Amino acid sequence: MKQGALSLAVLSGAVSTAWAALNVDFGSADSIKAAAKDVAFDALSYYKGNESGEIPGLLGDAPFMGGKYFWWSGSVQWSTLIDYWYYTGDDSYNSVVSQGLLHQAGPNNDFMPPNATASISNDDQGFWGIAAMQAAELDFPASSIDWASLSRNVWTTQVRRFQQEEKDETCNGGLRWQIPATNVGFDYKNTISNAAFINLGARLGRWTGNATYVEWADRAWTWLTDIGFLTEDFSAYDGAHVGANCTDINKGEFSYSAGLLLQSAAFLYNQTTGDDQKRWRDRVTGLTKTILDKFFEEGYHYEIACEGRDDACTPDMLFFKGMVTRNLASTVQLAPFTKDAISKVLKTNAEAAVKTCTGGDNNRQCSFSWAKGKFDNETDIPSQLNTLSALTVLLQDEVSQKGIATNTTSNPDGGSDGGNGSDSNGNGNGKGNGQGQNGNGNGNGDGGSAGTTTRVTVGVLVAGLFAALL
Repeated sequence: MKQGALSLAVLSGAVSTAWAALNVDFGSADSIKAAAKDVAFDALSYYKGNESGEIPGLLGDAPFMGGKYFWWSGSVQWSTLIDYWYYTGDDSYNSVVSQGLLHQAGPNNDFMPPNATASISNDDQGFWGIAAMQAAELDFPASSIDWASLSRNVWTTQVRRFQQEEKDETCNGGLRWQIPATNVGFDYKNTISNAAFINLGARLGRWTGNATYVEWADRAWTWLTDIGFLTEDFSAYDGAHVGANCTDINKGEFSYSAGLLLQSAAFLYNQTTGDDQKRWRDRVTGLTKTILDKFFEEGYHYEIACEGRDDACTPDMLFFKGMVTRNLASTVQLAPFTKDAISKVLKTNAEAAVKTCTGGDNNRQCSFSWAKGKFDNETDIPSQLNTLSALTVLLQDEVSQKGIATNTTSNPDGGSDGGNGSDSNGNGNGKGNGQGQNGNGNGNGDGGSAGTTTRVTVGVLVAGLFAALL
């Protein structure tokens, strides 16, 4: 047991209410929702992007401009709040979420905004695309946008980069970390950038029924394992340098890499059958075990790369707990056979998080380290978002009938961007597979053309693109 760690027995004992300034009866959905509402309010109290003179979508200036959080972290706030709305039904922040996402989408609607392109990385762009995909899957309200089209645009830019890496034979493929060639990190290929690409492909494949997305997700997954970033025991290492042909592997392990790969495998399990589904089931099982054993050893999230050492956790790492918590929760929805293993940990995880929520001016703000069992005198945006995620995922049973939508279930009169792709006018073959929302139910409907379902087409997928990528 780690020094200062709470015992699992204490966390999961007979007392079902965490008596802190943030009081939660974990046996009551109403109590969980009320606590989540308070935490969401406190999280948004740090956000200034909707104020005059500020930039919507960002959590302040980046570190190289004197701020604390990099551009990508804004996507974590919006994806957390999309989940908050989905689980609780509280739409108080929906307009600010939409504003933040759309403002950062950039002029080409591919999350390459001018304010970020100088320092943008593939994982940064990928996380914004994932947030938009989540909005589509959960039917997040949008007055003038097709959320999934933003994600498709991100995927399209990234698959071209992946192809170029294969042609150049740099480490036999795989996405680099940084996008601009002048940036430190352009010579580095990492797990998280490729995991984000896999995640987008897995989700777009399920959303559209187009097998090309799935084939590319599988291709990138194979690259990760062949290069040694993802091992047979499902350890997800950080990355390696192009100059060494990716042989100098940094074996640092970060929970968000494993968590994103787990969620990706769950999406792929959910839309496949037969031997393919068995392969993805095995990967879901292996990653679930690795994540729970390494990062939830005591029943709550402990970031092994940095916790327990003063100032070792970078601002980026402070967001990982909420992200992985939500990855685990969606895995349960997509791969229900994981429920017994994951759900009990989600409860003890939330209990540990809430025990820290006694700080701030209102005596209910939360802190990052849940192992201490108390507020550690530091609070910030990530700590509130982490606890908000820990609370909201406990409401899984409340939303179990909603499921995670596909294009055909979200838009039953429309269809998917299937077949050989579509252009901005919706010209495509459009044969979707009508996948069910949960488990592995396979539908049978025609997809129709993408143009029949988009409210406003903001992206461009050129005709014949998918055929060219195979």
